[in-house]
Amino acid sequence: MEEVLQYLKECGTFYLATCDGDQARVRPFGAVCLFEGKIYIITNNKKPVYNQMMKNPKIEISGMSHGSWIRLQCEAVIDTRREARVAMIEEYGPALSRMYSVDDNLMEVFYLQNAKAVIQSLSSEKREILF
Repeated sequence: MEEVLQYLKECGTFYLATCDGDQARVRPFGAVCLFEGKIYIITNNKKPVYNQMMKNPKIEISGMSHGSWIRLQCEAVIDTRREARVAMIEEYGPALSRMYSVDDNLMEVFYLQNAKAVIQSLSSEKREILF
């Protein structure tokens, strides 16, 4: 799991896909952190991505770094605890604090579960990581 976390951080920007009815939706994400042994992502509860994950928590994440790529199939589980939001703010400091505050009633964090990550490149064998 920590290899997946590090990979996503190295990507800088990774892409998260959801389902919206019968249409796939993909958008860039960048904030990811480890809290209580789980990988967390963040979004705003006013965005369509929030509603899509609440309706269907099965998501996919993809990104590239150093000539390889990651594909991550997982479920996004909302964590409404303040401590989880604090962990995300502490990880990203002022960059995230410009958009959110812990108690703004906008910031939502999700952890990833039932995950299968595949990391590969054109010149190497694929590696699978389950968590």
